[in-house]
Amino acid sequence: MLRILARRSRDVRYFTEDPARELDGVRAGGPGWWLRGDGDTRDARVVGDVLTGSARADVVGYDVVIAAPRPVSVVLALDEAAAPGIIAAHRVSVAAAMTYLEERSLLVRTQLAGEQFAFAARWESVVGFTHGVNRHGEPHLHDHVLVGARPALEDTVLERRSFQAHALAADALYLASLRHEVNARTTWRAWRSFYGHEHVVGVDEGYRVLWGGHHDDRGEKVHWSREDARSAWDADLARYVPEVAPRVPSREFDAHAYHGAFEGLVRVTRRDVVAAWAHASVFGARATDIESHVSRLAPELSRERGVYETSISVVDARTMALTRTREDAPVRSRAGARQREFPSREISERSR
Repeated sequence: MLRILARRSRDVRYFTEDPARELDGVRAGGPGWWLRGDGDTRDARVVGDVLTGSARADVVGYDVVIAAPRPVSVVLALDEAAAPGIIAAHRVSVAAAMTYLEERSLLVRTQLAGEQFAFAARWESVVGFTHGVNRHGEPHLHDHVLVGARPALEDTVLERRSFQAHALAADALYLASLRHEVNARTTWRAWRSFYGHEHVVGVDEGYRVLWGGHHDDRGEKVHWSREDARSAWDADLARYVPEVAPRVPSREFDAHAYHGAFEGLVRVTRRDVVAAWAHASVFGARATDIESHVSRLAPELSRERGVYETSISVVDARTMALTRTREDAPVRSRAGARQREFPSREISERSR
């Protein structure tokens, strides 16, 4: 799950003063980590500087909340040895989702000769804070990623519509990357069903009922220690009732789920294809590989970004899956390929 929350205050003590000790010993370093930038993540002044806005707007930045599916979080309570791999998989996937948002949605608008144009931009600093429980002490792996409303070297704030428009695709890439990374880094096997449910083999629906994450009251903020969290989880497990585990499919790419993602649409944008492809990757895939697939099979969409993306027909979008199923092996991105950089002042999209 990925949510974008606007921030109107540079007071970040909620993040810097929470040690997130529930992940001590299984998380590399403290809860704060820099996706871009550096400094002491426990210093509220340093972290607060990430939030930059405009004198004409009250929004100074965004809190991008990226949460792992419940079955993945449950592994933290079931397998201490796998916990470091789960957290590492989560952070790699968080970084992939934020890279996508920057490359495809980060635009600023300005006027030239009486016309409005949109330009690609980038953030100067990006910082995340990783937590392992919710307010009720249930296993809930998630990150709060803080970014500024005003990108680097720009005198205007980013276009919020574009940011929000690509959130679903970014979430789909996060989930696909997480499935892939969990399968590569741990002995657990994550997969996604045709109906859009995220699963981990061996974590049945009984655990989802035990730690559903839904409560009538929001709960108070409590700083859990690792020992207290594990003790509470062990006590909860005494009430665990197993459910029938779903049957794991053998196919790696669900063409039916991919086709179904376009049901009801008239035209399809690149972000629609990316989200559909990511969700159809049953056992996950690297975000760069998914984007490589889409760019190769629909080159006319390869540089599209923002709200007003060029679209293709539903028929053309669905035909791409036929090409995928006939391939012997998935297309891999270039070895060592890094995230793409767009010129910060390149005219990329004309207002409509």
